[in-house]
Amino acid sequence: MRFSSVLCRAFVLMAGLVVLGACAQPTPQAGPVEIAQARHVSSAPPSLTLVTSIRNADDSGAHSALIINGPERVVFNPAGSWRHPLAPERGDVHYGFTPGMENWFFNYHARITYRIKAQTLEVPPEVAAQALALAQQVGSVGPARCTLSIAGLLRQLPGFEDFPMTWRPRKAERAFDAYPGVVTRLYVDDSPDDWSDLDLEFND
Repeated sequence: MRFSSVLCRAFVLMAGLVVLGACAQPTPQAGPVEIAQARHVSSAPPSLTLVTSIRNADDSGAHSALIINGPERVVFNPAGSWRHPLAPERGDVHYGFTPGMENWFFNYHARITYRIKAQTLEVPPEVAAQALALAQQVGSVGPARCTLSIAGLLRQLPGFEDFPMTWRPRKAERAFDAYPGVVTRLYVDDSPDDWSDLDLEFND
């Protein structure tokens, strides 16, 4: 899928106005038709993926997001700065989260100053469906509450009742690691912090 270079430059400049991992102001909300058109259903097993942005300078946590592969595949990115024109947003849920969109999401967050840890755990279909419904109910999350909102969501799911309520991304990351069956991926990149390397072109 290809985009004009003008759109690419405009979007990257817009992304550069916000600080990676920082809390963004609410954006215009997508309507039902736009969301339905973007819907992506994955053939992969139902799962939850906790995504943690980690500062390379001091190993502290900067941001948390949750990829939900359920009745459809989305990313719950509470109070996050990431946007993409093909991933319409309602509340803090971004739809149309295809494999190509996921790669773009990781490329956006992984910088010379940040690395990304993605922890995936397969869950029963009903748990993934419940997670999606809960994320859709949350709405737009207030500043600095990314990890807290994800922790509150997880605690409502069967099997995650003991997940700690925390504001700290790395505490949530360690807690998620404790669940049997978690598969971890680490993304590192030496790209500059101004996002000048990004291109909206990707292949699914």
